Amino acid sequence: VQLQASGGGLVQAGGSLRLSCAASGRTLSRYHTGWFRQAPGKEREFVAAISRSGGGTYYADSVEGRFTISRDNAKNTVYLQMNSLKPEDTAVYYCAAEGGAWYPQIQTYYDYWGQGTLVTVSS
Repeated sequence: VQLQASGGGLVQAGGSLRLSCAASGRTLSRYHTGWFRQAPGKEREFVAAISRSGGGTYYADSVEGRFTISRDNAKNTVYLQMNSLKPEDTAVYYCAAEGGAWYPQIQTYYDYWGQGTLVTVSS
């Protein structure tokens, strides 16, 4: 499966963005999907994940209550709605997918990665 992340941009603190992760090649409903981010000078970290059915969602403590992950399997797309953005949310955001055994927060369990989309939050 090929993944294409989009929706990043420049936003003021307190604003909102919605990221999209569109799949091609295979049906995204076969895959658990996650979002990770990498800020300048930092390691890539887990943000949110959703099971292939959509019945399970997982969030990093730093985004819980502000970000919402969802999926539309009919559109072969996973979304990350980001509200109340903070400057510390500035990063390149990546989507990733895994079709087998899965630990949502662990990057090595994801076999497929999209290119990143840059989110910049100004203070």
